[in-house]
Amino acid sequence: MMQMMNMNMPGAVLLSVPMSQEGSGTSWHPESNPMYAAMYQMGDWMTMLHGHISIRYDHQGSKRGGNDFDAPNYIMGMTQHTLGDNSQIMFRSMLSLDWFTEGGNGYPLLLQTGETWHGNFLIDRQHPHDLFAELATAISTEFNKDWSGFIYLGYPGEPAIGPPAFMHRLSAMSNPDAPISHHWQDATHITFGVATAGIKFDRFKIEGSLFTGAAPDENRLDFDKPLMDSYSGRISYNPTSELAFQFSRAFEKNPDRDFSNEWLSTASAMYTHVFNDEEWISSTLVWSSKMSHHSAVIYYNPNPDTLLVPETSVLAESEFHFSRFAMYGRFEYVEKAQAELGMLFSPKEKVPVKEFTLGITRRIFDYAGIDVNLGVQGTLNVIPANIAFVYDENANPLQNAFEIYISLHPKLSTMVGM
Repeated sequence: MMQMMNMNMPGAVLLSVPMSQEGSGTSWHPESNPMYAAMYQMGDWMTMLHGHISIRYDHQGSKRGGNDFDAPNYIMGMTQHTLGDNSQIMFRSMLSLDWFTEGGNGYPLLLQTGETWHGNFLIDRQHPHDLFAELATAISTEFNKDWSGFIYLGYPGEPAIGPPAFMHRLSAMSNPDAPISHHWQDATHITFGVATAGIKFDRFKIEGSLFTGAAPDENRLDFDKPLMDSYSGRISYNPTSELAFQFSRAFEKNPDRDFSNEWLSTASAMYTHVFNDEEWISSTLVWSSKMSHHSAVIYYNPNPDTLLVPETSVLAESEFHFSRFAMYGRFEYVEKAQAELGMLFSPKEKVPVKEFTLGITRRIFDYAGIDVNLGVQGTLNVIPANIAFVYDENANPLQNAFEIYISLHPKLSTMVGM
């Protein structure tokens, strides 16, 4: 079977785990994950190509929404080579053309916050990702059947924080939107300067990272200065082939480029069950809490030392593939300071916002190893009553959004040249 072949391929970061288990950076998926990628065996080198693009019409309701045609996208390439019987080296790159397909201020997304454009906070918009999203290498060694270790270096790369980044999770494979909890959970997936070392024992992995805390700057085409001024640690545990758990803790210096600092804690559980090559279900649950001198609050207050703002987020998402169809959903609860949403009535007050998304796609055809899918999704945004008037003249706390899109991604992986 195709899936069994995927599961038997050695991982890129850790030779001692199957490739299907490895997520973005050095994170772990469940081992049972199907892989949508093109793989090539060229002599002693194994190469994988992966990517995704959604060409869409995006309608975000309310006074603060918008309409847009855009195309969130990325492409990733990886190659690996064994070094003797027990070691391996890997090179991986990921590129995104978001800056060209969305513009410098990204795409409209109600209740989203994070990063800036022309010095102003992006509010109700998702920022574009950098052209160079990952340029990384890793070396791993098996010491014996139970113990192995690795070193991962990225410029840019992803430190040991949280679950796999949203665009790499099978449970979010068809959803073209970033979560509104992105900057509470996995915003560090593009970091200019990362060094991670880890040890795996049986089904456990313990790792730590030194990395640059600041988010990428507004120039999405350059390489930012590597400061290596922040640190994190993560424990991962896959008790069975269908489950993946992690807990991480990080200190980030100046994450919003406003001279504030942040402590971030995350915990997550992922589950994937494969019925056959064309049918599977995958789910992810993420919790996070961050304590920071909130960037938006500091922007409006000259004395940030007294403004520690703890904020919590919860995300639950799932996707079910059957025949040529996929159904998916996402729920989010995020505590954001009023100031982060651009409101000054009570800047430090936490605003608990919620979002519910449901979508369906159908594969309409495939060509040259690429699946072409037609999809539609709808979103209900729930805004607290005391600030609903900012979004709607009738103070309606429920605001909707919808998207129609065509997405392209590689078919379920096969090996070429073996």
